[in-house]
Amino acid sequence: MIHKPCRSRRVGPSRDGLPDIPGVRERWGKNVVFCPYCHGYEVRDQPIAVLGTHPGGAMGHAQLLRQWSADIVFFPHTLELSDADRGRLEARGIRIAEGPIRQLVVDGDRLSGVELADGTTVPRTAAFLISQMAPLDAAIDGLDCKKDEGGWLVTDRTGRTSDPGVWAVGNVVDPRAQVITAAGQGAAAAFALNIDLVEEDVENAAGQA
Repeated sequence: MIHKPCRSRRVGPSRDGLPDIPGVRERWGKNVVFCPYCHGYEVRDQPIAVLGTHPGGAMGHAQLLRQWSADIVFFPHTLELSDADRGRLEARGIRIAEGPIRQLVVDGDRLSGVELADGTTVPRTAAFLISQMAPLDAAIDGLDCKKDEGGWLVTDRTGRTSDPGVWAVGNVVDPRAQVITAAGQGAAAAFALNIDLVEEDVENAAGQA
């Protein structure tokens, strides 16, 4: 986030809300990851699990990861799959492991499988899930910055928020924004912020003339 120097505040990125499945938090960022584009190549051709912990996106996640491996198992967990859902998964050779997940199985310092509530363990070496992302924006509490229904800051094309003098970029605005995206947004916001400050200086100088 970029703010006028007189009341500058720096906002962090976003935090990942993880499902309450034993082993997920311990392996997060290691063998349990999120992004098919960031991590898919690293686990290409491995036995991959896709955890159905996000009703809005888990199915699509599985389809994206099918590009990286022919050995994908989708774990619906508590999701209810329609016949159409099953057909779309099976059409691309994605297997379905029915039942709630009890835990992730770790052998040494590596993921080795996903254990279901009935005791069945499906061997896997990598697992993907969609976390419930939330912006770390407590620094703007008390400011008049509008948010959308998901809790993300609303800005114009330059990053200007609804509070005059406050700009925001990156994944306090867009949860999909990666570092390179945020850097580009930051440059655009810096230009706009500088212009805003210059215009303020001009107005102040003209008022004193």
